Amino acid sequence: MPAISRDEVAHLARLSRLALSDAELDHFAGQLDSILSHVRTISEVAAVDVPATASPNPVSNVARPDEAAPCLTPQQALSGAPAVEDQRFMVPQILEEDE
Repeated sequence: MPAISRDEVAHLARLSRLALSDAELDHFAGQLDSILSHVRTISEVAAVDVPATASPNPVSNVARPDEAAPCLTPQQALSGAPAVEDQRFMVPQILEEDE
């Protein structure tokens, strides 16, 4: 017995607002049934003693420690800006005030 019927595919298509022809419904029903069959096979292989994991290789964070370093003063950072207001970059307004 197939895991998904043509009627179920038609129902899913309606829910997704997809207009599918009869040929497409038959084609997708076969494809989805094949996918679900493969998923069922993989589920049978999974053992209880195997922990769930996102990656088979253990990884650790290799980022450097976050350390404070000298940086620009506000005046230095704004020195090349075309427009400045109240120690901030001034840019053109793109939204209305009420948004």
